[in-house]
Amino acid sequence: MKKAIALVVSGILLSSCVSQKKYTELEELQQNTKNLLDSATVKLNSCNEEKEAALAQLATLTEQNQFLKANNQDLINNIGNLTTLSQKGAENLEMSLESMKEKDIKIQRMQDAVTKRDSVTLALVTSLKGVLGNLSDEDIEINVEKGVVYVSISDKLLFRSGSYSVTAKAREVLGKVAQVVNDKPELEFMVEGHTDNVPISIEGVQDNWDLSVRRATSVVRILEKDFGVAPARMTAAGRSYYAPVADNDTAANRAKNRRTRIVVLPKLDQFYDLIEQGMSAAQ
Repeated sequence: MKKAIALVVSGILLSSCVSQKKYTELEELQQNTKNLLDSATVKLNSCNEEKEAALAQLATLTEQNQFLKANNQDLINNIGNLTTLSQKGAENLEMSLESMKEKDIKIQRMQDAVTKRDSVTLALVTSLKGVLGNLSDEDIEINVEKGVVYVSISDKLLFRSGSYSVTAKAREVLGKVAQVVNDKPELEFMVEGHTDNVPISIEGVQDNWDLSVRRATSVVRILEKDFGVAPARMTAAGRSYYAPVADNDTAANRAKNRRTRIVVLPKLDQFYDLIEQGMSAAQ
């Protein structure tokens, strides 16, 4: 295009006579036209570059749009799944809370039953200490272990050495014990005979097993015949020297081991009845 303009101008100059002024004007027009053409070319190139950039951006946005659409569908699907899970979770939570409530009720009823049992135990211990309080602590001990009441009476208080005949003083003690147990006819108890580990040689008594059992049965008979304790409530047992409270290495320790123990047996059926009654009342 530039060459064509030059040829036209040259032709005009050659074909006609023009003034210098006219020539100068034409030359300036040619330069202006050239400048405009250059400027238009630059703008065209710039527009082409912007077009390419816009097309590239459009392609990127189109790809992102497709990605977002796919993610949106996944989110919709996940929301549906979460809704289902939430419903199941709510149901499971409700079931768990109901189960915890039932367990709390059971625990509370068991605690109430234990409290009632402990109240009975405390009343029994208080009564026994009340009637036996004037005796020496070395001769008789009353304690509670795991909810069970134990009354331990020394050998020297109940029997003469090597004998299973109850002394007159022992009858007084047994009478006081009978007074307490007769006031609580719902309780059962076991009389245990204990010895030291020294072998015995008494006519009619074979060994320490035999002696411990005979001493227990002697106490049971007196409680029944002299003080009216129902025999069905009592158990006689012999432990020989196999349940010592001290080592049999000194005379003092052997004396501790020679004892008769009255064990108030826990009524487990009554304990469970208390629990069941509490559970029934809670429903």
